[in-house]
Amino acid sequence: MTSPSSSVQAARQALADRLREIRVDAGLTAKALASAAEWDRTKISKIEHASRPPSADDIRRWCAVCKADDQAADLVASLRTVEGAYVEWRRLQRTGLRRLQESRVPLYERTRSFRVYCSQVVPGLFQTAAYAGALLSAITTFHDSPNDVEEAVAARMARSHVVRDGDHRFAVLVEESVLRYQVGGPETMAGQLHHLLDIMAMPSVSLGIIPFDHGGRRMWTLEGFNIFDSAQVSVELLSAAVTVTTPGEVELYAKAFAELSTMAVFGAAARALITAAIDALD
Repeated sequence: MTSPSSSVQAARQALADRLREIRVDAGLTAKALASAAEWDRTKISKIEHASRPPSADDIRRWCAVCKADDQAADLVASLRTVEGAYVEWRRLQRTGLRRLQESRVPLYERTRSFRVYCSQVVPGLFQTAAYAGALLSAITTFHDSPNDVEEAVAARMARSHVVRDGDHRFAVLVEESVLRYQVGGPETMAGQLHHLLDIMAMPSVSLGIIPFDHGGRRMWTLEGFNIFDSAQVSVELLSAAVTVTTPGEVELYAKAFAELSTMAVFGAAARALITAAIDALD
């Protein structure tokens, strides 16, 4: 699969290509555009090669010089989409983690079909308060974010109401390793694993576990991702949150999810793996 960061760079290049086409259609050389806009001549090259993102004012000025003012609004909207597609955690977490948890509530509430794949941790919507607290504490420390863990945990628990309220369906896949990583220690993990057993009994939830010993694995382990209906994919990297909305890329993640599903076990077999992980904590 194409990496999320590569996808974002492709979107930036697509915007740059549109700006270049506008310049060429206007019959202007890069030097002429730079002169008319009163910019350094190297700025045009950097923008058109996507090595320097334009600002909204840059786009408006570019279009004005090229007599393409009617395209400025759409291009600025494309810029906002690109800017929102790859956002570093240090920007998202600059005021702590509570607001980040709360900001996702509207998306969660309007989504009807969730497809979730996790290779490292239990999905956020299925976490206990103790597990979420241990995880968010580690994130706060690592990213050196303002410490509002208690409030962030409360916000995460509050948004989990979508699991029990409303018309939502959850298809969730986790690697067996997720059951074995001791986030918060044995007691916290035991509580979390018992919670998973409770959650998977809900009719709206399908929880699959991809076993360690799955033979002939046809799909490699991926970064965790969430597919919201068929409109958007969220991917969490170490450095940033990536939002994918291009239909072809959303379909690619859906294809990966379907392939991963063929390797998972469900029902009694999944419960047996969770129970084995609980027993291993003793």
